[in-house]
Amino acid sequence: MHIFSIIFPLIFIVLCGYIASRSGFLERTHIAGLSKFTFYISVPSFLFLNMAKADLQTSVSLNGFLSFYIPVILIYLFALIIDRHILSKHPQYERHSVFALGSSYSNTVLVGLPIIIAALGEQMMGIIFMIITFHSALLFTLTFLISANSASHVFSWSTFAKNMLLNPVVLSISTGLLVNLAGITLFADLTNGLALLAKPAIACALFVLGANLAFYKISDNWQAAAIASLLKLVILPALVLLLGTHVFALNESLLKVLVLLSASPLGVNAYLIACQIKQHQDTLASAVVLSTVLSVVSFSMWLTILL
Repeated sequence: MHIFSIIFPLIFIVLCGYIASRSGFLERTHIAGLSKFTFYISVPSFLFLNMAKADLQTSVSLNGFLSFYIPVILIYLFALIIDRHILSKHPQYERHSVFALGSSYSNTVLVGLPIIIAALGEQMMGIIFMIITFHSALLFTLTFLISANSASHVFSWSTFAKNMLLNPVVLSISTGLLVNLAGITLFADLTNGLALLAKPAIACALFVLGANLAFYKISDNWQAAAIASLLKLVILPALVLLLGTHVFALNESLLKVLVLLSASPLGVNAYLIACQIKQHQDTLASAVVLSTVLSVVSFSMWLTILL
């Protein structure tokens, strides 16, 4: 499939959401309602159904996990060092950890998943969902652990654990996995109902992404956001490609999935963590916008290399 044919429909939906929000056609309350339907009903239905019927034999790959998560951790640590010695220039580890999160956290559900489905189809859903399940937990926990060294009052571990366990993405994937492992066959009417709820998931996710981009802007601290975007969109997927090809010798299909997941732009959840820790909020808000816009170019580059 031509790269333009993969990218354009997705950009079109994001742009529609942005225009609807920016023009005032949809107010914040409308977007909040649509977001709630998307992230608490439609996307979880999609994830649950696909995880429940996924081929688990191809869903767990130690080499695949290592090819993805070793580069993620390396970029996280590298970004932390950059913020410590170049951007902030004095030790403030809760601040450094937020910048590191902004340079390594991928918008896997809203952007990575639609790109992979458009480019490669749905044959690798199992491994995608396994990566997604641990992605937020790993990076958010690492960020809060580093932050806690210098600001133990920042957050409550019990609240964090509760939020992670009740996260609709994690919960729907975990429930689907249990159904799959138990060999439970859902009766047809329930499956059909969930399938109807799941059908608009990808389109709604992209539309909501575009609508929410209208509320963020590129601040004066755009240089730091540009560095984070470069690490996220270019260096991280390059490391995944390097390790997956030359160290772990992954099969071609799995390698493509992992590179595209890692090449996803920064997710909005990273900005919410920045707001909670009260560090680098403007940087991460800018990085969300900048990396999402630049991902049009970077995804085109990675798709050209991979396909």
